[in-house]
Parts: sequence; C-alpha cells; structure tokens
Amino acid sequence: MKKNIGCFLMVSFVVCLYGPMAQAGDLKPGTVITAATIDGLLQRTFEGKTIASMLPEKIEWMIRNYGLTITLRRSETLPVDPRWERATRQYSGDVHYDPATRKISGYKAGVPFPGVDMNDPHAADKLAWNLYHKSGWPRSDFQYIPRFAFIMIDGKKGIERSMKWTFMRIWMHGRLSGEPVLDDGEIYYKQVLCGYYPYDIRGAGSFVVRYMDGRMDDIWAYVRTARRTRRLMGGGWMDPIGGTDQLNDEISIYSPFPTWYPEYRLLDKRTILAVAHSRGTCWDEDNPENPYPNLDLENPPYWNPVNEWEPREVWVLEARMPEEHPYSKRIYYFDTETHVPYIGECYDKKGEFVKILLNDNKPIKGSDGPDSWGVESVSGYTIDFKRMHATVFFQSEDTLRNPPGLEPHHVTLQTMEAIAQGRWKPPL
Repeated sequence: MKKNIGCFLMVSFVVCLYGPMAQAGDLKPGTVITAATIDGLLQRTFEGKTIASMLPEKIEWMIRNYGLTITLRRSETLPVDPRWERATRQYSGDVHYDPATRKISGYKAGVPFPGVDMNDPHAADKLAWNLYHKSGWPRSDFQYIPRFAFIMIDGKKGIERSMKWTFMRIWMHGRLSGEPVLDDGEIYYKQVLCGYYPYDIRGAGSFVVRYMDGRMDDIWAYVRTARRTRRLMGGGWMDPIGGTDQLNDEISIYSPFPTWYPEYRLLDKRTILAVAHSRGTCWDEDNPENPYPNLDLENPPYWNPVNEWEPREVWVLEARMPEEHPYSKRIYYFDTETHVPYIGECYDKKGEFVKILLNDNKPIKGSDGPDSWGVESVSGYTIDFKRMHATVFFQSEDTLRNPPGLEPHHVTLQTMEAIAQGRWKPPL
C-alpha cells in the first residue's frame, strides 16, 4: 500500500510539474485571437513569447471591446535590398546630430543612425530620424500609385463613402538608384495627390515640396471650380486631410519633420504582433461583391482589419506635440530592422486615448533590379474612437516602385494640374 501511495505521489508531482508546460506549448500559426478566446491564450506562447507580452495595451483593448481579431502568422525574414546595406555602411558615419537644434547634417542615404544604444541620451531623437527617413530598403525612390481608395466608415452603420485618388512621390534624398542625392540637396521629396472619384472630388489636387532643413512645406492646391492653382500656408501639416479622419502628419503613421515635435521619449524595445506580410489583395476593384477582402464589413464597428499578425521587434517611441496640435502626444511602434511603423496611438489634450493608426505592411518588389525591395504600407486604418468613425486606405495592385520612364521632372506643379484636368498620361 505504501508503495502504491508513493507511486501516486510521484506521478502527481510529475503531472503538476510538467503538465502546465505541455499544456502551454507554442500556439500554431493560424490560431485566431478574439474576445471569446483571448483569456485562454494570453499565457500561451507563440515563437517562445507569451501572447500577453506581445499585445500592446490598446490592441488588447480593441480585441476585447471592438471586435478586432488577430490571426497568428509565423514570422518571416524580410528581403533586404543590398544597396540599402551598402548605403548605410558608406554614409551613416557622415551623419551628425546637433543636440542644440536636434537636427542632423550629412545625411545622404541608408539608415542615419544604425545600432542606436538605448542608453544614449539622444537615442529618442536619433530613432525619430530613423523613423522619418526609413530610407532605401523600407521604401522606393519613386512611388507611383495610380489608384488608391479612401473608405470612410461609421462605427454603427458601416461604409459611408468611398473615394479614389492618384498619388506619386519622388525622394531627392536617400536614393538607391544612381546618386543618393539629386539636384542641390535642398529638397527631401516632391509629391502629387489628385482625386478622381466620385465626381465631387474629381480634379481636387495638391502639390507638396518637403525640404531638408525643416522649413514649412510648400503646398499648392488645384481649385477645380476655378480651374486655378492656389498656394497654401505650409502650417497645414497638422490639419485633417479633407473629408477623412487622418491628419497630414499621420500619412504612413509618421510624416512630420522630426523637430516639428518638441520632444521624444524612448519608452521600450519589445516584440509585438504586427502585420509585416499583409495577405493577398487588399483592394479588388473588379469584385463588387467583396472589393475589400481585408476589411471586416460583416461585423460592427465595420473598420477592423482582417489579416495575419507576426512577432516583430519594435521600438516604442513617445512624441510630444506642439501646443497648437490637436493632440498632446502620440506613441509609435516601429520596426527595429526596417524602421517602418506598425501602430500609432493618439492622445487628446486631456491625455486620453482617442485614436489609433494601424498599418498593414508588405515587402514589395521594385522595378529597377532583381534585388530591389521595399517594405511599405499597402493599407492603413485611422480609427477615431471618440467620434466612432474611421478612414481606411487601400492601395491597388498596380502600384509601381521605381518605374522606368518616370523621372523627377514628372513630379511638378504642372503635372498635378494636368492630372487634375484629366490630360496627363504617365510616360510608362
């Protein structure tokens, strides 16, 4: 009898010791985290890390309260453009940070500050510059998006309105095709944006010039009714993009000149779940039954992404806004490897969380060589919980990176006017 009791105790001890470990084995790719399953999954691991440790607080809050679902995807190495690596090695040593102005000098291409040390007293500012430039590998030198969609969503009713736009941007700094800097080095990028659907926005357009020294942007807008171009004040960088929930400094989550924000704080370096390999086609214009396959239009609040999330290491950076800005601060989660942002959190003047910015990123092949790669957002979600309203953008599959035939002289005020008037044809 004593022998049996001893065996029973030993078996019980082994079960207690190893049972939870066996129970808590790594989750499989394809596991779906929902409001109904999250409590049972938080302490489970995926690729060796607990789900709880990889969910930012506001993402877990969205799962529990707003119907967000997350499908786990095995993490995958992002393809590297070797020109980006060479540019970083060649030019990063020439980049200098000035603590007095918080600006940098000597930047040409690649990552301005590779291998930032968390103990560096200027680490936060240097990471902001990496986030701003995200050069070469994370984006192309010339981006031409002939078609992208803005979808406006009421959290209680669903889609209110959809719009279609054309976009092109050429970077004059940080280039990997040919010389790293074009012209005199004064301009960072030039950008054209024009609407073409529905009728009430057809011909609305803007031309923007961003400078390297931090001065306000030069902006021109085409007034369709007058068939004239008007110059605007550059201070509109923090204003809403017409008819959307997105501000101008929220394009691709982060797009201000870094010193337009008075302070940055480095909060953390951690692994989170994020969309780095967005699945399939996000906008299928030829499928009226399901044009937005990566958008949950079946369930309120109708704005949630439907995608696959994988573990990615990120920097967590807090930015303090200037007094005149609509928000008091934002928190950014951006990749430590590519520097592309995945999540932005926006806080109002009372310090209350009001809006989230989510990007679905994807590695995309460029047109200028077998190793030409960029990591870019193919869809983005700007969700205002205070207004219960969202704006979602989707790129079309015919987006071109570094397309042959398009040159710097094609991104001009005259091109914007020609597109707005329906008389421009790309030289492709």
